[in-house]
Amino acid sequence: MGGCAIVPPANDQGTLPTMTDPTRRFDLDEFLPYLLNQAAEATSHEFQSVYRDRYGFTRTQWRVLANLGKFGAMTARDICAISHIEKTKVSRAVAALEQAGMLSRTPSTTDRRAEVLALTPKGHTVFAELGKLAQGFDQHLRDALGQNEAAKLVSILRQLAKGGAGLRQKGD
Repeated sequence: MGGCAIVPPANDQGTLPTMTDPTRRFDLDEFLPYLLNQAAEATSHEFQSVYRDRYGFTRTQWRVLANLGKFGAMTARDICAISHIEKTKVSRAVAALEQAGMLSRTPSTTDRRAEVLALTPKGHTVFAELGKLAQGFDQHLRDALGQNEAAKLVSILRQLAKGGAGLRQKGD
């Protein structure tokens, strides 16, 4: 790690903000965004072995396939917006899926710079198979948590994904 220090922005008076409680130290393990990321990585990593072992897919390839399977034909830009994946990663995934015969590209009729991506029959078959396996994996997670806790978690995660009431800090 380099010697970069993270310095908070100055306030309106040009001074640095003070901690509200200087006796309390920041604990990354209690930081909700960190915990959410760790949970997402752990659960995503578990399911990754399924699509990697069966088809050699990367996580991005699976997500591109899953989005096309769920929403139908769309552009790479649409996939980036829906899944919050970088454009270069989506482009590489699209190229690999096309080479594997899972998707096709056709020029957009409304934007000459864009291509419309769609699953091929082979892609639909793979999506259906992986979709069934994903449903089983999801059910396993829900069973492990218990139905009440799983329902609460789904509700909380949906709220967070929408930006939740009051999640933005003042000044954002």
